[in-house]
Amino acid sequence: MIKFGTDGWRAVIADGFTFDNLAHVCKATAAWLEDAYGSGSKVVVGYDTRFMGREFAEFSACVFAESDLDVIISDSFATTPAISWAANAYGCQAGIVITASHNPPVYNGFKIKADFGGPATPEMIAAVEDQLKSTSPTPPATSFSEHVSSGKIELRPISEDYKKILRDRLDIEAIKSGGIKIAHDAMYGTGQGVISDLLGKDRVIELRSEFNPGFGGKAPEPIEKNLGDLSRAVVSNGCSLGIANDGDADRVGMFDEKGAFVSSHLLLALLVKYLYQEKGLTGSIVKTASTTHMLDRMGEAYGLEVTTTPIGFKYIASRIVEDRVLVGGEESGGMAVMGHIPERDGIFIGLTIAEMVVKRGKKLSELVQELYDEFGDHRTFRIDAHTTESNKRAVLDRLETEKGLREINGSAVSSFSTLDGYKHTTAEGWLLVRPSGTEPVLRIYSEASSEKVAEAIVHDAMTQLGVESH
Repeated sequence: MIKFGTDGWRAVIADGFTFDNLAHVCKATAAWLEDAYGSGSKVVVGYDTRFMGREFAEFSACVFAESDLDVIISDSFATTPAISWAANAYGCQAGIVITASHNPPVYNGFKIKADFGGPATPEMIAAVEDQLKSTSPTPPATSFSEHVSSGKIELRPISEDYKKILRDRLDIEAIKSGGIKIAHDAMYGTGQGVISDLLGKDRVIELRSEFNPGFGGKAPEPIEKNLGDLSRAVVSNGCSLGIANDGDADRVGMFDEKGAFVSSHLLLALLVKYLYQEKGLTGSIVKTASTTHMLDRMGEAYGLEVTTTPIGFKYIASRIVEDRVLVGGEESGGMAVMGHIPERDGIFIGLTIAEMVVKRGKKLSELVQELYDEFGDHRTFRIDAHTTESNKRAVLDRLETEKGLREINGSAVSSFSTLDGYKHTTAEGWLLVRPSGTEPVLRIYSEASSEKVAEAIVHDAMTQLGVESH
């Protein structure tokens, strides 16, 4: 069954992700575009560094061309933010990225980007899924080269065009003149070479920055446990910070000059402080249900509205398009800032933090400590409990029926929310239990004033709920 998740349709290559299924999704997307925008719509297609990425992208371009769409395709692999930007900049009604983002290398996927330059809205995705019921897979009858020769498909250097945008929107000269060195782990994804092209190879230590469609056999997800080599490279090379990006470079993971991981929660807070205090910008803060309450404290201190959405960047992007948003982001490494696109952009965010380090004249670890000093310690913890489908269902049924737990780690629950999952607030902090939509996994998050208490909150809840993890 073809179903879109929080960020597109993904499936195992040669199992669910087949040319037939891809043709079906393309036809449904084309039908949605015709219904929504009429005939003569235009679409831009990009792809990441995964196995068969180029072939899947060319195939998709041909299906779109034979569905009476004008098609632009990237002349090389490109980051997802670049395609999102191109959808708007090139006057397209949609952007398509053949990518499975941070999923393991056996997967590929299909992301839809809207004409405003960010993730397609839930309503758009629902319309495409509805079209799947009335369309069927139709493979292209004409070759890619013939469509290019006829002008129906146009190749463009999207990655190079997008680097010009990054140069315009970041203070690249300040970063270069600041005397800092950056370690960049592209995780074999589409971010490879971008930072060194912008700053110069003498200022960037590159890791996993070559073409490897199998990603070295590991999921290209920029979380701490996957980035030990980057942490060590920062310290051994005397770097000011380390930046890691996922397979399609829309997410970011970062390390300070000591090789310590700086969580997405802290990066979002740093961005709010920098844009508000140093750049004099104002707007709302938009965060997901699993993101730090430090942002709420900052909103109160700075007089900025704070909005909490369900998990999934598409909810944040919708807010950015509708309102004046200063910073929007989520716990999983996706974030956006005012003055750029309404889309996650791991490279742009990483270099914005580098710009901040230079302009503030402080080390990244010192900037993080400033946050703790001003807004208090906020320490987060998360466990992805791999369990059975029956245990997962039993836990969720109990939380639904009993309206959550009454106390956690000896502290009474003062509020309970079902905005996305089951979120409990106590005097010690908060706990969120949220199911995976595709796997027998329970994602359990917490935040407290110390790492010890944050961990205790999660473990106590797991014990109370009878979560069986293996």
